Amino acid sequence: MKKYNILLFPVLVALAFTSCKDPQAAQNTILPPTPVAVAEARTAEAVYYDQYQGTVVSVNNVELRSAVTGFITGIYFKEGDIVQKGKTLYEIDRRKYQAAYAQANAQLISAEANLTKAQKDIDRYTMLLKNDAVARQTVDQATATYEMNKSQVEVAKAMVLNAKTDLSYSLITAPVTGRIGISQVRLGSQVSPGTTLLNTVSSENPIAVDIVVNEQDVNRFYELQRKVTDSTFRLQLSDGTEYSKTGKILAIDRGVNNLTGTIKVRVQFSNPDGLLKDGMSCVLKVLNNDSGNRLQIPYKAVSEQMGEFFVFVSQDTIAKQQKITLGPRIGSNIVVMNGIKVGDKVVTDGFQRLRDGGKITLADPSQPVPAAQTK
Repeated sequence: MKKYNILLFPVLVALAFTSCKDPQAAQNTILPPTPVAVAEARTAEAVYYDQYQGTVVSVNNVELRSAVTGFITGIYFKEGDIVQKGKTLYEIDRRKYQAAYAQANAQLISAEANLTKAQKDIDRYTMLLKNDAVARQTVDQATATYEMNKSQVEVAKAMVLNAKTDLSYSLITAPVTGRIGISQVRLGSQVSPGTTLLNTVSSENPIAVDIVVNEQDVNRFYELQRKVTDSTFRLQLSDGTEYSKTGKILAIDRGVNNLTGTIKVRVQFSNPDGLLKDGMSCVLKVLNNDSGNRLQIPYKAVSEQMGEFFVFVSQDTIAKQQKITLGPRIGSNIVVMNGIKVGDKVVTDGFQRLRDGGKITLADPSQPVPAAQTK
């Protein structure tokens, strides 16, 4: 055992001597500068939009229901077509209502004839009363009969109007110009007043998009309602294409939903070609209030650490790491709200090998880094 200890002693001494020399050697090692590429932070026009999920809705969406009972005897449209306001769409069996209208007219004529006779009686009895040829009571009775016949004429006129209305309800016309859907009834179907849904007509031009916004944004949309421009509202369809027409706020709901803390906003768009359909999903883009000339840098210069964003700023031959606050992305650039200033040169390539305060040189970052040198 003693023999082995004697042999190991020189080895331990050599290791100890080497470890004492390593710190000094590390201090004398010179790290080469890291080759990087830089770009200058500049201000540029930044137009960007906030996005809201929206649903296309018809401004006028009218359900067609019958006001009278009967059987469908006529359908005068093609399902899915555009119908003009006032066009006859459905006919309900009219014979009963035509007969009722004729009867009401006859009763009105009879009531008017009785009224005319009562007026003549009053005139005749009044003349006789002046000559004491008739009793006063007879004149009073004639006057009462006249007033009764007068009221009967008014009742008959109301019955004529009621019968005429029922007759008109037997023809169901388009209340607005719009696209009509698939009919819910067929020829011969029986309909009941107010309960049977016949069809739905939706106006398509103009049309609207409904979005839901947080209550914190309500004042912003009221302001946009007063100061809308052609670029304030844009629409992106479900297939990713941009809609060519611009919109304007049509209405803001009366109040905030106390359960969700949101409010509905309706934006109107022109739809001359019928491209937008009721019920479609879309994305409404609202011009951000911070749009304008903003400081921008290449997006590839930004690195993220623990949810925070940093860039390396070139200061002669030194790279300093700087925390920044980001805005929206504009193409290959990104808006920087604060953290750097105009004219700062940020490292766009090669920062992966950098540390804060590290030396840099402007070169091709794809080339190999030279080996470290020792003093």
